[in-house]
Amino acid sequence: MSRLFGVVIAALVLVACSGKDNVREPAELQDIASPAVKAERQWSRSVGHGDLFSRLQVASAPDALFVADQQGRVRALDAVNGKPVWEARTETRAIAGPAVAGEDVLIGTLDAEVIALARADGSERWRTKVSSEVMAAPVSTRDLAIVRTVDGRLHALSLEDGTRRWTFDRIVPNLTLRGLSPPLLHGGRLFVGMDNGRMVALNPATGEVLWEQVIAAPTGRSELERLADIDAALVADGAELYVASVGGEVACVDGETGQVLWRRSISSYSGMTLAADKVVVTDTDGRVWALDARTGAAAWKQEALLYRRLSAPVMLDGLLMTGDFDGYLHWLSPSTGEIVGRLRVGDSPLQGVPATLDGRVVVLNRDGRLASVGVQ
Repeated sequence: MSRLFGVVIAALVLVACSGKDNVREPAELQDIASPAVKAERQWSRSVGHGDLFSRLQVASAPDALFVADQQGRVRALDAVNGKPVWEARTETRAIAGPAVAGEDVLIGTLDAEVIALARADGSERWRTKVSSEVMAAPVSTRDLAIVRTVDGRLHALSLEDGTRRWTFDRIVPNLTLRGLSPPLLHGGRLFVGMDNGRMVALNPATGEVLWEQVIAAPTGRSELERLADIDAALVADGAELYVASVGGEVACVDGETGQVLWRRSISSYSGMTLAADKVVVTDTDGRVWALDARTGAAAWKQEALLYRRLSAPVMLDGLLMTGDFDGYLHWLSPSTGEIVGRLRVGDSPLQGVPATLDGRVVVLNRDGRLASVGVQ
């Protein structure tokens, strides 16, 4: 219980403050004189609430969209119109996912379970007990589901029946953010950003460690100052990986060797995306940065959305999009950072990373509103 209290407090401090004692007021939104983007909501549907600390998300596949709520209800929806396809009641407290894994849909729970449902009809295929809460969406190989738990472990489970194949373990600091960076499968390797500011590469078939690298070393006198969590999703581009830490580092890492190719002093827990030759990242204060993917040099910085608790950016039809705490979506030019469009889709922050498909974006808000947005 003491560690849970610590992670909750840490998360609240980080979203309210910028390393000082004063609370920062969110920037007021300014009118866009000549919007270059016209965005409109095509449909929306209530799918059940998330909360500040859950890692629930919308998962997309060619046949459907998949969502879950805190009561353990998992739904498949028609991606074109949002109409229900099936609903499954797992009778558990869902906290992470869903994630599509072949013919299955996976969720993680507060009750330390991983549950696999059949993608076709939602019938339960298996559920497996793991060591603690599953605080990141599962990922999968052809035959394994790999999940992270809040106690610092990774569990590889058989997609066939949920039996455990291997476990990886690392010590977790006393104070961490509430949440975990999801594992990344890329180039035949499994990459994980950890709560201690380190990144590790594993053989996904066996759990063997291939290399381990420090991204952000804990510094400072207090536990809060020493936060170095890697909570944002890792991004891959060929042999290079991009990783962000709340400890104040965005880095480019060679996926083969673990060598750090460049670092930039930017703190982020929300995430980043690739935009041509740039890495675009939203920092803990609400700035949006575009960094040269080869050198880390800043191409531009957008500060009009300060302290609005921005989501990870995504690319859609050549434009960047990020959401804020008040339910607004903002579109930015990837070449200049100029805000070129805006649409409000709810009254609360985005839940998870938006799904992009067929020239539109599907977003899930923390108040449980799922919306499909088209852009012209």
